[in-house]
Amino acid sequence: MLPYAAYLRVYEPLTAFPESQQKVWADYADSRDRPRRANALGHEHGESVRRLLGTPPQPVPAQESPNAYLRRVEDRLYVCPWQTRLRSWLAFSRLRGSTPAKLLDHMVPKAIAEQTADDFDRYKRGGGSSALRTHIRTTAWHMPPSWFVPFDGNERWLVLGSAAPGQDVTTATGRNLIYVTSMAQARRRAARALQVLRRHLGEVGANLDVEDVARWLEEFHPHSLVELDYGGLVHLMDDDALQADQSVAELSAALTGLDTGQEELAFAMYQRVVLRWKSMQLLESAN
Repeated sequence: MLPYAAYLRVYEPLTAFPESQQKVWADYADSRDRPRRANALGHEHGESVRRLLGTPPQPVPAQESPNAYLRRVEDRLYVCPWQTRLRSWLAFSRLRGSTPAKLLDHMVPKAIAEQTADDFDRYKRGGGSSALRTHIRTTAWHMPPSWFVPFDGNERWLVLGSAAPGQDVTTATGRNLIYVTSMAQARRRAARALQVLRRHLGEVGANLDVEDVARWLEEFHPHSLVELDYGGLVHLMDDDALQADQSVAELSAALTGLDTGQEELAFAMYQRVVLRWKSMQLLESAN
């Protein structure tokens, strides 16, 4: 079972990377030993579990991951680096800032926590303005409504997988729900959503965090691809729930309704999205 997490990813064209990295990623794409898409999430999760269950635990890998998610469109290669070390540093910083010191000491020895923080500080000082840019955003137990904004309902790709007799369908292998779009479309939709929200709701629209997503998308090559992957969240939903999940289309309808004066439609569509994911998030604290 994968962690109950979803992912928002940006795949940049190979030509967007520095020349020295272009050869590295081109060779990586041709390698037979790299993790394949079907088991990449499991491979990434396995690495993290081994680090954290070690003695002493390693909250951050010693080196940056050499792996990436890949996509090919015609003859063009797109790369989304895992950036496991950077993402782990960022996650550990959030954990350290939100967890009481005495509790954190029971999770990670104080000396290791301090060393991890010092290493991250040195990295930030030497990395330049793009040092903290990640190609992957992660959320656990739910999906932020703002993540649906860059996509269209027609870009939905659903695979239910196959379950053995007597097997719970939610544990079937191959289950997946993904949206993929071009960066140009993603930026256009995010910009439109911001305009609609500001025009009708003022700065209240910032509650959707659409502006944060829009700014993040601007950091990448304009010919990139953007992907929304339900990841392990598909294991919290049965087949009927997955098929019925039209969050992208519903949020788009909410924005259209808001912009055309159909307030009741806008409210109803938005509530469907919010309540669906709020009920999912509550499972985190269920016994």
